[in-house]
Amino acid sequence: MGIVEEAHNVKILGSGEQTVVLAHGFGTDQSVWKHLVPHLVDEYRVVLFDNMGAGTTNPDYFDFDRYSTLEGYAYDVIAILEEFQIRSCIFVGHSVSAMIGAIASIARPDLFTKIVTVSASPRYLNDSEYYGGFEREELDQLFEAVKTNYKSWCSGFAPLVVGGDMDSVAIQEFSRTLFNMRPDIALSVIQIIFLSDLRHLLPHVSVPFHIIQSMKDLAVPMVVSEYLSQNLGSESIVEVMSTEGHLPQLSSPDVVIPVLLRHIRHDIAV
Repeated sequence: MGIVEEAHNVKILGSGEQTVVLAHGFGTDQSVWKHLVPHLVDEYRVVLFDNMGAGTTNPDYFDFDRYSTLEGYAYDVIAILEEFQIRSCIFVGHSVSAMIGAIASIARPDLFTKIVTVSASPRYLNDSEYYGGFEREELDQLFEAVKTNYKSWCSGFAPLVVGGDMDSVAIQEFSRTLFNMRPDIALSVIQIIFLSDLRHLLPHVSVPFHIIQSMKDLAVPMVVSEYLSQNLGSESIVEVMSTEGHLPQLSSPDVVIPVLLRHIRHDIAV
């Protein structure tokens, strides 16, 4: 087992001519795709991995300098593709991994046939001509809460982000993976994500972009999907689902899995 494979808990399942890479967002790990994977393995080669800093990774491997920007994660994606000699993939990125995929595709467009995103945002902070959903004061309070009592923050944050029934399995699942992160790593990662601004990179994306999002998402207002679509350098399509929450593939798989499969299987009609 190579260092890249071990560090990211890379798993390769299924068989097929095309490769689908599944990339998770903050506070989760590759298990967030558990409802999707069984539908892919008969048709595709499926690559699952954990972003560095996830609770399932070795915290000793987390380099605070390398991961002080999202580029560090994008280079990890490229390293995984190179390690397994994947010449081209359909990249499915949830939340921050949507933008990580976008960065990786700018560096190496040859490695990506298309990017399918769930709950993507290039910037979470509002400014005078852009609505990302958050004011700086709100984010500072969030960071302070993470610092003060991580466990307490997790139990409050998970239901807000997932939405729906407080006792749902999805909320329990997200709470578990969130709590598995080491608190200092979680704080660093959430600050990098929420304070990042990748709007200037969007025109440089040349790979087709499929934008999928919930009708109601605390972290990503619907206008953000339209902003993405209008500012990407590549062809794009937006689909808003009748779901609630930032992790719809976990909380509403019956709705989300068919939508994801359609976007994975079919290209944007020109």
